Amino acid sequence: MRYLHTMVRVSDEKASLDFYCNKLGMVEIRRYDSEAGRFTNIFLAAPGDADTAADTKAPVLELTYNWDPEDYTGGRNFGHLAFETDDIYALCQQLQDGGVTINRPPRDGRMAFVRSPDGISVELLQKGEALEKAEPWASMENTGSW
Repeated sequence: MRYLHTMVRVSDEKASLDFYCNKLGMVEIRRYDSEAGRFTNIFLAAPGDADTAADTKAPVLELTYNWDPEDYTGGRNFGHLAFETDDIYALCQQLQDGGVTINRPPRDGRMAFVRSPDGISVELLQKGEALEKAEPWASMENTGSW
C-alpha cells in the first residue's frame, strides 16, 4: 500500500491557491479540468515532495473546485492536514504577515494550527526537536477553533 493524496473541496480556487501556494509554500504539480463533470482538480505538493510527486503522482494534496457553487461545512469534521516545517516561528510569521490567523500559536515551539479559506484545519509541526519558546508566540492566546 502507498499513500497517494488527500482531497479537499474548495469554494474559491484563487483564494485556496493563494493560501496553499503563496502563503504555505506548496507547489502546483498538475491540474485536470473536466468539462463534463464541471470541476477542476489541482494537485499540490510540499516543496520537499515536489520531485517525487511529479514523478509518481504522490504524495499530493488534491484541491477539488466544483464550478457550480456549493456550500461546504464541517471542515473540522474532516480532521486536518499536517505539514512539517524547518522553522515553525518563521512560517507562522509569514502566514500572519499574509493575513492568515494563527488559531493555535506555536507556544511550545513545536505545533501550530491555522485554517484554509474553506475552514480546513492545517497543523504545522516543527521538524526535529521543538524550538526554544519565543515571543510573541509563547504568550499568544488561541484564536477561534482549530
